[in-house]
Amino acid sequence: MRTIPASELIINDDGSIFHLHLRPEQLADIVILVGDPGRVALVASHFEREECRVSNREFNTVTGYYKGRRMTVLSTGIGIGNIDICVTELDALANVDFATRQEKARKRRLTLVRLGTSGAIQPDIEVGELVFARTSLGFDGLLSYYAGRDAVCDLALEEAFVAHTAWYEKMPRPYFVDADAGLLDLFRDAVREGITIAAPGFYAPQGRWVRLAPHDPELNRKIESFRFEGRRITNFEMEGSALAGLAALMGHRAATVCTIIAQRIAKDACTDYRPFVERMISTALDRLATLEQA
Repeated sequence: MRTIPASELIINDDGSIFHLHLRPEQLADIVILVGDPGRVALVASHFEREECRVSNREFNTVTGYYKGRRMTVLSTGIGIGNIDICVTELDALANVDFATRQEKARKRRLTLVRLGTSGAIQPDIEVGELVFARTSLGFDGLLSYYAGRDAVCDLALEEAFVAHTAWYEKMPRPYFVDADAGLLDLFRDAVREGITIAAPGFYAPQGRWVRLAPHDPELNRKIESFRFEGRRITNFEMEGSALAGLAALMGHRAATVCTIIAQRIAKDACTDYRPFVERMISTALDRLATLEQA
């Protein structure tokens, strides 16, 4: 069995993992991921009991109990790179023996649910709605660095999208990964489902033009008009594809739920979106508290 070198898996002197500063016993099986470090306190305010609080850089963590279920809430910060760090380190906390630096024979399956904010790119999706990423579309290229990429991706959907958009070959190739089907069933009656893009930036990668023009000014129009077996692309965010892809490769179940805070078609945005986020948090916590054990 492979022993993971210290340079590949860095363990701090207190037995915690390098970036998250968590120890294995501090991690619950249900993990809620939020981008904003300040949103961790908002989620944790619903817990009836807290077990621990840990903070390092943008990674704030609280583990506690909601309606008797042990849960961890963790802030990831913004972007695909941070999701690569968080999901890899969460998996190591669950499935690597830190004493031997070897994979555990019996794997622990985590439930990873991202609660984010997002911009809608279809005219009928309103600010305040919740969109469940039944499929995440990555513009970031991260998953192609990992073996097994094609095995967890919808290749037919990928080819159709590349052809429809006349995808620029020098950009990372897009990839499509489905959320866990059981989590979709869990949230189905409270959300709109869709295909959610995870972009590697906030401006040109999402078609925004401030001073620097996007390479393809028509890309968003092509995205909006794309259809595949009756399905369409619904919204933009910045993390979900890496979460879906890495979780699928590692054997965890994962999903992204986003509150819509901007309507890109109407060119409108809401900056006072806390009530919408509160509703998303309450909805997610109530459903996750009823989740069957993995």
